[in-house]
Parts: sequence; C-alpha cells; structure tokens
Amino acid sequence: MRKFSVLLMVVVLSGVCARGRAQAVPALGDIKSQEELTKAITTLDKELFDAYNNCDIDKLGTLVVDDLEFYHDKTGLAVGRQVFLDAIKNNICGKVTRKLVDGSLEVYPLKGYGAVELGVHRFYHPGMPGNVGEAKFITLWQYKDGAWKVSRVISYDHEAAK
Repeated sequence: MRKFSVLLMVVVLSGVCARGRAQAVPALGDIKSQEELTKAITTLDKELFDAYNNCDIDKLGTLVVDDLEFYHDKTGLAVGRQVFLDAIKNNICGKVTRKLVDGSLEVYPLKGYGAVELGVHRFYHPGMPGNVGEAKFITLWQYKDGAWKVSRVISYDHEAAK
C-alpha cells in the first residue's frame, strides 16, 4: 500500500509540475476575447524585450521566425533570424535598453494568423539618466506549430530625445 501511495503522489506531482511549465501564453484558438489577446501579446512583448535588454540571444532566437523581416526607417530591411540576432549582438547588447511607453500598446487580432501589436518605445543607455530616443513599432505575432513568434516588424519614426 505504501508503494502505491508513493507512486500516486509522484504521478500527481508530475502532473502539477508539467502544468506549471506549460506555455504562459495561451494558444491562438484558446483566446476568446480582446482582453485575453492583449494580455497574451503584452506578456510576449515583455518576454521579447527582457531577452533584448539582457542580451539573451538564445531566448530571442526562440521568439522569432526563421524568415523574420525587420523593417527599420534608419537602417532598412533585415531578413532572417540570424541577421536579426547578429545585429542585436553586435549593435545593441550592453549599449541600449528598451522600455515600452505606458499606455501606448494596441493589439488587434489577425484571423487564423495571430495578432498585430502597435506601440511606442523609448531607448536608454544603461547607467545614463534619461532616454536617448523614441520610436513607433508594428509587430506581427504569428501563432504556428504551438508557439507564438515574431514574423514581421516595422520600426519607424525614430526621434532623438527632446
């Protein structure tokens, strides 16, 4: 009987732990309201830019598609996951951090695809007071094969801090 109790406890705890590790962001088909979609994309945005701000290139790589297209008003078009990751590693890591402007985030559903995220963010040099610039962005989040990933980005209207 004791063996059975121990085995049962292991099975129950395994199930609890497995649920705890499940994706924090629901699948596209499980999102039933605008509020749920906005919460999901807000979570993904935070995850993406926590990796960006902390130079977690491996994590960033899991959040973008292989054929990522990144359009930037100052540097032009960059195509591909590795091109994007190399640009972050060589030009951003340790030099710039990003913060979403409170209240600027907008999220809209894209039927059968995912979502579009729009917002404004500010950039800072670590350890320096004040922001160094601000820009607008549009991000397409694709839900495919059980994962949310960035597929397209337009980063525009970059302005120096005023």
